[in-house]
Amino acid sequence: MPFLGQDWRSPGQSWVKTADGWTRFLDEKSGGFVGDISSFCKKEDHNKENLFNSLNYDVAAKKRKKDLLNNKAKIQYFHQEKWIYVHKGSTKERHGYCTLGEAFNRLDFSSAILDSRRFNYVVRLLELIAKSQLTSLSGIAQKNYMNILEKVVQKVLEDQQNIRLIRELLQTLYTSLCTLVQRVGKSVLVGNINMWVHRMETILHWQQQLNNIQITRPAFKGTTLTDLPLCLQLNIMQRLSDGRDLVSLGQVAPDLQVLSEDRLLWKKLCQYHFTDRQIRKRLILSDKGQLDWKKMYFKLIRCYPRKEQYGDTLQLCRHCHILSWKGTDHPCTANNPETCSTSLSPQDFINLFRF
Repeated sequence: MPFLGQDWRSPGQSWVKTADGWTRFLDEKSGGFVGDISSFCKKEDHNKENLFNSLNYDVAAKKRKKDLLNNKAKIQYFHQEKWIYVHKGSTKERHGYCTLGEAFNRLDFSSAILDSRRFNYVVRLLELIAKSQLTSLSGIAQKNYMNILEKVVQKVLEDQQNIRLIRELLQTLYTSLCTLVQRVGKSVLVGNINMWVHRMETILHWQQQLNNIQITRPAFKGTTLTDLPLCLQLNIMQRLSDGRDLVSLGQVAPDLQVLSEDRLLWKKLCQYHFTDRQIRKRLILSDKGQLDWKKMYFKLIRCYPRKEQYGDTLQLCRHCHILSWKGTDHPCTANNPETCSTSLSPQDFINLFRF
């Protein structure tokens, strides 16, 4: 056994740590050698090269993962659960509070726009966010917003429905961005100014595409609206909830023009959207001394919000404070979860995240 301080190595020997462990090398003075130090250096260089390539691979993999998380691809940010717990304060289980951007990422809006019952709901929500909540969205949420909006535009271009609705949405978004971009440098919008300018150019391109839509008649000749009895035509008109649709329909044919001016039709439309008190404040008489319900309608919509009705809405569970689409399962602990759900309008959804 060597004593303390004694060099236990044999003369001429050198031990070097390698990837395979400690290896003994003999210098040339010893008259022989187990391994050449030059070969060891070459091996070390080879290991360093492999390590460098490995690091490059790791960096590339991390970049791809980061790009996916940042939603560089044209897909919505993916989450396994399609619901979100809405919390407005810190607890032992949850730190911080739920944001509008987080909810926008987690809820399945990409699939919702393909459902005719949810389409108008999502479009109205996109419009409300465009008006006042763009600065509340995180960077990822902004990308999701633009990706979902692109899918909405593509859907309208394909099926040629809801054209005016999407035109109004794009115009609202473009107007808001013009105002916000002018305030660049004041931490108003998340992201580079050039990125937002590019998005504004994209919106203009979408608007041009919508303006170029030419609705063509079907190749086959079938029964049209004007072929139906007048009572059925009037009944169909009563199903329209937007007065502008009535005006557009009246421009199709002379017979429809006469029906679209029906006083009872406009009266029911006013009573559907507005209260009696609101109507009494905006009374308009025609030259014949009768109430002009058509003029009253367009005056009322400038003064009051119209009634909103959707086939399907987001639901908030009052028991567990979980937000989800109707029919989506969530871990509710209530005895009867269906009685705890409350339907939320798009504005109610926005109000949930105002603290």
